[in-house]
Amino acid sequence: MDVDDVVELTLETEDPDALAAFYERALGLEPLSTERGRRWLKLGERTRLGLWAPGRHEHGDEGGRHVHFAVSARPAQLDAVHARLTSELDVAVEGPVEHDGGDRSIYFRDPAGNLVEVWDYFERREGRREGVDGLG
Repeated sequence: MDVDDVVELTLETEDPDALAAFYERALGLEPLSTERGRRWLKLGERTRLGLWAPGRHEHGDEGGRHVHFAVSARPAQLDAVHARLTSELDVAVEGPVEHDGGDRSIYFRDPAGNLVEVWDYFERREGRREGVDGLG
């Protein structure tokens, strides 16, 4: 493999500040920087989440829809995020869904309509299976 990690993921939103506040509260992401029409949040040790207002940006970037994205969490963190989303933020959550092998996920939509998965796959010893779902 010639690459080994995701460096950044960028989502389009009408209100980058409001969506950043949601992710800070829902997932505990830390703010990195604010630019004109863009917010950056720390997502793990080597990844940042960009929240951009609609329109053309650097290199002709323009927004579009994606299917979903997943973030990794330890099993206890998964349960804490589920509780925070449902109890404090009144967000509808699907799951936890238990996958073959014992790893679990929850799914929810952020205020901009993006589908987010929180998954403990990499954090469970039994979840580190070769060849499952294209991972390994």
